[in-house]
Amino acid sequence: MQAETPEPGNRHAATVLIAERAAVLILLALLLYGIVRVLEPFAMAICFGAFIAIGTWPARAVLVERGMRPGIAAVVLLVLLILLVLLPVALMAPGLAAQVGHVVGQARSALENLPPQAPAWVAGLPLLGDQAAALWARIADLQGDVKGLVAPYSGQIATLLVSVGQAAAESVLQILLALLVAAMFWASGDAMAEQLRDVAGRLGGATGVSAVEAAGGAVRGVAWGVVGTGILQAVLMGGGLAVAGVPGAAVLGFLTMIFSISQVLGPLVIVTWGGAAAWLYSEGSTGWAIFMLAWGAVAVSGSDNIVRPLLIQRGSAMPLGLIILGVFGGLIAFGFLGLFIGPALLAVGHGLLGAWRQAEQARG
Repeated sequence: MQAETPEPGNRHAATVLIAERAAVLILLALLLYGIVRVLEPFAMAICFGAFIAIGTWPARAVLVERGMRPGIAAVVLLVLLILLVLLPVALMAPGLAAQVGHVVGQARSALENLPPQAPAWVAGLPLLGDQAAALWARIADLQGDVKGLVAPYSGQIATLLVSVGQAAAESVLQILLALLVAAMFWASGDAMAEQLRDVAGRLGGATGVSAVEAAGGAVRGVAWGVVGTGILQAVLMGGGLAVAGVPGAAVLGFLTMIFSISQVLGPLVIVTWGGAAAWLYSEGSTGWAIFMLAWGAVAVSGSDNIVRPLLIQRGSAMPLGLIILGVFGGLIAFGFLGLFIGPALLAVGHGLLGAWRQAEQARG
């Protein structure tokens, strides 16, 4: 039996259809590329704003359930978050400036009274002992002349300060943009969530919807764990410093919250209570110094290992070990935003794997 040969008209129509579909795909690809290029400068703010909105969604839900319109609820939450960020900074700025001046004065006094020879333990440091002893002798020769000490490095210091200033300005701008993005999600989040569920349902059915909900729960759990632990550590740090009589307890507590939330600066939490203990010891308060060491190690730093995992797991159905892997793996791979991206990706993979296993068991 001989196969039928398509008529020339049909072949032409098929060719035109293929060309039209290829043109549509090319135009769609160009459209997506343009959208990505337009949103690329705001990618950090958009992602961070989405994570803020997801983490605070229960508060938004409470306001809406009590009769508040979504737009008004978004404005209320935006004002509250701005006050929570800016008000403590405005209140603590004068105290922080005074503390910085006090620390600079103490450092200058220590330089002026520095012994001419480095202690034996400094010279005996492995690899760096000789260089440290030579630097010690040079600083002692200057007799507190800080300007002469930093003069050879003035160019590098100026460049560093400019870089730090630019990074700080960019961070503030990104935070403000993220808050505005979060307000957009709060105002129209219901429609966005419904569209996201519809797309996920079209692509993966019920499994896709479950995966999206699992990712949202993981992001919410990480947000609660990171921010909640930072607030708790700030309260514990400030309370311990105030009881021990360390000046600037409120400022140091607020900085502890920033260090804890940033994750990258987490080791500075240990430096804070360790430095406070060293200051108390230098002032002759040996008992309070021991208290500060114990309080910092057990209450402040120890809470990070207990409270954070509990809060993170409360918002997600994933195993705790998988959440921790997502947090630290995401931090290493994507930076600060990886704290939320890592657990979200693992939550989607975990949900899809569980759905696939259930489907296989049902077939069996």
